[in-house]
Amino acid sequence: MQNQTSPLILTFGVADPIGAVGVHSDLGVFAALGCQALPVTTALLIGDTARVEEQQHVEPDWVSDQARVVLEDAPIAAFKIGALDHMEHISSIAEVVSDYPDAPLILDPFGSQLPQLAEQTDPEELLTVLRQLLVPQATLLMLSQVELGRMAETWRDLGNGETMGDDAQHLIDLGCEYVLVTGTPAGTSRAETGLRANTLYGDGGVVRHDRWQHLAGPFIGCGGVLSAAIAAYMARGSSAPEAVDLAQQYTFGTLQHARRLGMGRLVPNRFYQMMTG
Repeated sequence: MQNQTSPLILTFGVADPIGAVGVHSDLGVFAALGCQALPVTTALLIGDTARVEEQQHVEPDWVSDQARVVLEDAPIAAFKIGALDHMEHISSIAEVVSDYPDAPLILDPFGSQLPQLAEQTDPEELLTVLRQLLVPQATLLMLSQVELGRMAETWRDLGNGETMGDDAQHLIDLGCEYVLVTGTPAGTSRAETGLRANTLYGDGGVVRHDRWQHLAGPFIGCGGVLSAAIAAYMARGSSAPEAVDLAQQYTFGTLQHARRLGMGRLVPNRFYQMMTG
């Protein structure tokens, strides 16, 4: 019998029938990068490559029980937390991961492809709970500039001159080690037309600012590929800045070789290296 040698990553996320988002996407990314996923399902999706029509949340106790049983059995190299839109899920997951402070935690809590929050959910309250319970535990928080602005509304009055860097620093001051802001314009010069940038902030300011050629797509699940790849590289021992660099290169490759599985958006090809190498 051969012992497990691949790093094990416990990932929280939705179950997607086409494998474009959530834990099914993470399974592919982790496998392609030499890691093993241990998926904890938070919701079941009904959808295709064009849209997600509906989701059914898993009971919060089931979410935490899935994780607890696995964690008592196997050594975890890292955690990845995907899209969250259920208040009790945030509380349950925060309690679980708080018992494993030494494992890197990659937090990618926003899913633009998922249905809107239920009417009974207060978006500002959910963002506040997320900021209070999970952000302080994160090794790396990944979100877009728009999502960062939405979260910043929970602690300040917009329009007072705060910059994206100020908002990132506020989250770092709460305990998060790094904040990766994705999809920002690279610049205004002609040479930068068609480029997009991802900016990694650490305590004190910008750690790295990477420009990438914008690919037309449209794609589904590319953000989840990036955060999963960061988790995989960190589980294998890379520092956060190095993992962000390697994960961006990998993600760009998955988009260059994306596949059309149905009539909707293109799905990143997580195993493109096997086909091109």
